[in-house]
Amino acid sequence: MNAPLLELRNVRKFYPLTRGLFRRIVGQVRAVDDVSFAIEEGEALGLVGESGCGKTTTARCILRAIDPTDGQVLYRTRAEKVVDLAPMSGAELGPLRREIQMIFQDPFGSLNPRMTLFDNVGEPLLVHGMRNRRERMDRVAELLRLVGLRPEFMHRFPHAFSGGQRQRIGIARALATGPRLVVADEPVSALDVSVQAQVLNLLLELQSRLQLTFLFVAHDLSVVRHVCHRVAVMYVGQLVELAATTELFERPLHPYTAALLRAVPVPDPRRRAGDVTLSGEVPSPLSPPSGCYFHPRCVFAQPRCQHEAPALREVAPGHHARCHFAGTMDLRVAGG
Repeated sequence: MNAPLLELRNVRKFYPLTRGLFRRIVGQVRAVDDVSFAIEEGEALGLVGESGCGKTTTARCILRAIDPTDGQVLYRTRAEKVVDLAPMSGAELGPLRREIQMIFQDPFGSLNPRMTLFDNVGEPLLVHGMRNRRERMDRVAELLRLVGLRPEFMHRFPHAFSGGQRQRIGIARALATGPRLVVADEPVSALDVSVQAQVLNLLLELQSRLQLTFLFVAHDLSVVRHVCHRVAVMYVGQLVELAATTELFERPLHPYTAALLRAVPVPDPRRRAGDVTLSGEVPSPLSPPSGCYFHPRCVFAQPRCQHEAPALREVAPGHHARCHFAGTMDLRVAGG
């Protein structure tokens, strides 16, 4: 069997905290703390969690927009060669940039307001060697049609478009070089609810048509449920649960995942919501708790949780959880 298209092994990203005239290191912010998962070709994996849990930092480590402190980011190229992106130089990464692209959260901030659609969408083509202007215009026209926009729009500027249209432009730019892996960083969170569904359906259609692989970073679980095959849940820089989407929504094994699921609004007035309140505050990644990072807020915590850090282990086939007592607790979400 082929290797996964992308595999993270024990990836960490720590930011040093310095103080004083000589910038002495007095601590480290553990933004990403020992994250491991794999994405198969053609799969959509959702990466979810609260704001500040390390989702976007993980995504940027994959893209090498930032350098991971430790760990491996293994990618299988078109030539079927597995390479580690983490230690690569900028020159070595250059040819692989075509294969891994990103859709940004803010559809307006990610576009240059002084450039037309042709220049915004065609810039990756120019960077990667397509010097002929007519060829770029034909390719940009093809991309605009692909995302549901008219080719004659290519000479307009981003301010002339709505938020949903601008996100379609961002998607077209991400697809310009024919990538295999697309990292979508909360691509619909800045859009109206009515427009979100259109963009999500477009992404699903593009995945099927172009055989794309997605890493879908989000905090909206209802969105993730709609588009992802599997879901990975993060808490304070760590992966706490990983499972197939249906399995995770119907049978969560980690108390934090169960709390997130109970917080999802249900459009049924007869259905009683669960208790979504978590005691305490989210720990700081600068000084996380000893043992299990979630134990100060967990109603199931035992003395062991305070001192012994749990490993991410396979509790059921394909279902991993970072909890000493996963599979032994009643974490039913429905019914409250």
